[in-house]
Amino acid sequence: MQKQTPKVVPMASISKIEWTEITWNPVTGCSKISEGCRHCYAERMARRLKAMGMHRYRNGFDVTLQPDVLQQPLRWQKPRLVFVNSMSDLFHEDIPSAYIRQVFEVMQKASKHTFQILTKRSKRLRELSRDLAWPPNVWMGVTVEAQEYDYRIEDLMSVPASVRFLSLEPLLGPIHGIPEKVDWVIVGGESGPGARPVDIRWIRCIRDECQKKDMAFFFKQWGGTRRKAKGRTLDGQIWSEMPDIRRCVL
Repeated sequence: MQKQTPKVVPMASISKIEWTEITWNPVTGCSKISEGCRHCYAERMARRLKAMGMHRYRNGFDVTLQPDVLQQPLRWQKPRLVFVNSMSDLFHEDIPSAYIRQVFEVMQKASKHTFQILTKRSKRLRELSRDLAWPPNVWMGVTVEAQEYDYRIEDLMSVPASVRFLSLEPLLGPIHGIPEKVDWVIVGGESGPGARPVDIRWIRCIRDECQKKDMAFFFKQWGGTRRKAKGRTLDGQIWSEMPDIRRCVL
């Protein structure tokens, strides 16, 4: 059951995530549904913030609507690249579909910004997509940590987003057969306590497939318990490609 918070200071932050600029969290909290969730960074952070007495995280990592921040992007004057719900999953089953529509309505109005959404709940994304507005400033992606979850990619292909992208992080195994309709692929190893190793061969195969199919490739990190120490150089190069919106088809 979702829990609503009273009016408090709006919540957004400049992001350290390499492929975005700022995060916007109209919802916080989530629950584990697949192997990539095992060492969830957002869960660790939510528990830490609850222990610090942060009001927004008084429910810990339970799904909690934050309606007072819904209008926040409309007040930002400078165009920004915005990661939506870095601390949740917008298509979580405990988030009412009416609330998801409200989030999309705000993104449509805030046309100066570009919004990036990621979900592991691709089935619900597919079911709701026909009832949502898909303006060109909304990029939609799915997280796929191993080949067994590639059905999420199939679901994504049914969504009429201007940019469709994949987050293959934490990459836990080889992934092949990425459709050419994917515009952007982000790859990263797992980081934090208990991080599982990533094989360079998996990454190279994905990079090579992206190059062959003219898809933007972004290598985010090697990961590990000290991710900064390992950096993000692959074969002597920093891969920070972004989607070319001119080739993306609605």
